[in-house]
Amino acid sequence: MPDDLFDFSLADTQGTNVDPISPKDFNITKYTDFEAALLERNRKFWSAQEGVQVFRRFRVPEVFAYGCRDMKLSLSLQLAGLQRSMAFKQDIANFLEPWYGIGVVASAFGLDYIWNEGQAPGTRPRFSSVKEALDYDTTSISETQIGIRVLSFIEYFLEMTKGKIPISLTDTQSPWNVASYLIDPNSYFIAMFDCPDALSCLLDRIVEVSIRFTKIQIDLIGDALVMPGHGFASSRNFSGIGMSDDNMMVISAKDYINIEVPANSKFGIPFGGIAFHSCGNWSNKIHAVQEIKNLRMVDGAFSGETDPSPNPPEPFVEKLANSGVIINSRVVGSSDKVVEVARRLVRKGMKVIVVTYCDSPQEQKIAYDQIHEIRDINKT
Repeated sequence: MPDDLFDFSLADTQGTNVDPISPKDFNITKYTDFEAALLERNRKFWSAQEGVQVFRRFRVPEVFAYGCRDMKLSLSLQLAGLQRSMAFKQDIANFLEPWYGIGVVASAFGLDYIWNEGQAPGTRPRFSSVKEALDYDTTSISETQIGIRVLSFIEYFLEMTKGKIPISLTDTQSPWNVASYLIDPNSYFIAMFDCPDALSCLLDRIVEVSIRFTKIQIDLIGDALVMPGHGFASSRNFSGIGMSDDNMMVISAKDYINIEVPANSKFGIPFGGIAFHSCGNWSNKIHAVQEIKNLRMVDGAFSGETDPSPNPPEPFVEKLANSGVIINSRVVGSSDKVVEVARRLVRKGMKVIVVTYCDSPQEQKIAYDQIHEIRDINKT
């Protein structure tokens, strides 16, 4: 396969395969020492107006597919990833995630999971209109089977790691994404034009149930909490709630600002702001995403091996320089590819986390050292 082309034969191009290890065989003290050595540089980076950090992400494919059905398997795989990660030179520690599919918030509206063999769980819309969804008497997520399962994951992870290993929230979806799981797509998109006020009310309802469940998770995780969570480089010294907002790709920037941004801004208020993610090339909507109040971080794919439609770096430099907003740039590829992207992103006034997936500690060290050299050169 030519360099920098997406490999459709892989189940997870960002995944790292590991063999599960038992919690009793995981050295908790060694990992907490590893994480502790990085926290001060995380704090300084978070409070600075510019800078760069490098994160070697260990995303274990099974955890985000069929493996999420078994909390013991999920933990064993994630611990194996954490153990292996310590050999890689980086600035931000990996963390545990109680991942249990993307339909967690939708469960408040009565949706349950559909399990297909070897796959992550899915959902199917149950409402034919926005009005039907608004008329539904929502349940607290913590009382649904899916919500109970997420909280059980967190409790199990805390028990097995003595509450010392960093843990994030479960996967958090944007209000817009959640609404698209609830309502038949034909009605959902027409509602933007036929009943935008009702759609905005639904998004606010989704924000309410999302905030409540997020606070329950935060209280349960306690001192082990890292933010923003899920696909973002995360730390005990970072803040803001990460949310996946992929469905913004199919609406105009104007509609995004008018309909989505108010709900997203409200969602971030209790948690120190928003960290935004979308797959694909969303560079033509950076200005719209910037309308989210207290935007702390944005995430994007920046190589063809990461996403079949990667982002060009230059629009992010143009729009986000001197803004203090962090770019969480995911770059699957060789150290040369990672450094090439870093040269285009790490400029004066930019705040960048370069997320790598280098195969070996040796290749990671090359990428790490060269990225920080770029930072030092561009400081002047």
